[in-house]
Amino acid sequence: MLASFATAFLLGVASTLALPAPIPRAGVTTLTTAQITAFRPYALLSRAGYCPASKTATWSCGTSCNELPGMVVYASGGDGVITPYWFVGYYPGLNSVVISNQGTDPSKFVPLLIDADFRLDSLDTKFFPGVSSSVKTHNGTSFQEAQKRGAEAKLAAVKKAIAERGTSSVTLTGHSLGGAISLLDALYLSLNLPSAKLKVVTHGMPRVGNTDFATLVDSKVTDISRIVNEKDIVPIIPGRGLGFQHVSGERHIVSPGNWVACSGRDNTDAQCTIGTVSNILVGDLNDHGGPYEGISIGSDACNN
Repeated sequence: MLASFATAFLLGVASTLALPAPIPRAGVTTLTTAQITAFRPYALLSRAGYCPASKTATWSCGTSCNELPGMVVYASGGDGVITPYWFVGYYPGLNSVVISNQGTDPSKFVPLLIDADFRLDSLDTKFFPGVSSSVKTHNGTSFQEAQKRGAEAKLAAVKKAIAERGTSSVTLTGHSLGGAISLLDALYLSLNLPSAKLKVVTHGMPRVGNTDFATLVDSKVTDISRIVNEKDIVPIIPGRGLGFQHVSGERHIVSPGNWVACSGRDNTDAQCTIGTVSNILVGDLNDHGGPYEGISIGSDACNN
């Protein structure tokens, strides 16, 4: 895992040092115990995204599936190497159609390599019709390409699930790279299925695009929670100095049982991620997989 982020470390340091000293911002709210507990199902969904498509298709992925009882799977895909695993289902616990995408699994080499490529490219208008060329994301060989390979199959499955289950709610989750793909999936659905009521909850998600991208997503998807665990370094890369900016909705786990909601994008308050992890040298990659209030996100629970 450390090798996969070597480039990120260097770019993160360079871009951080190139920025002026951050000015703390207002808008930090402490979450209640009930609010923290309400995020548990989304961590379980992000964890299940790591399981092979052959197992999620039959909802037989060990602990990861057992802790989400009643799931009705409509589609699953990916090979876990070139294309991250994903699944679309209906989860009665949330009365919502759900999409989860696999994150950066250290046992798979190719996804680690694509995580280390940090250019900004315009979105493909075939998938994102009417979007300005000024809206740019992590370049097409990684975030965009990973999202596009499953986009149409996911859309078809979501439409079928909505029709059969009588709900317009669609919840998208993912950890690390999976969070980035889910954010792109949400924008894709907002343009191609505007009747859907979208909710995005990600864990340890890196920055995905530039300021115009963040502005567009915030306008199209108004229910976003971007959860960051303690001193995780992944959410501070790619660097702001490279033109990247987070969407709104940060929920920072300061310590177990102590979460804050940080308003705006890349809030620099001392309790938020940028204030806590000013550069990768003061962060901790071990925080990336969690635990998120007792839930470690990765593939280990797929076989237990």
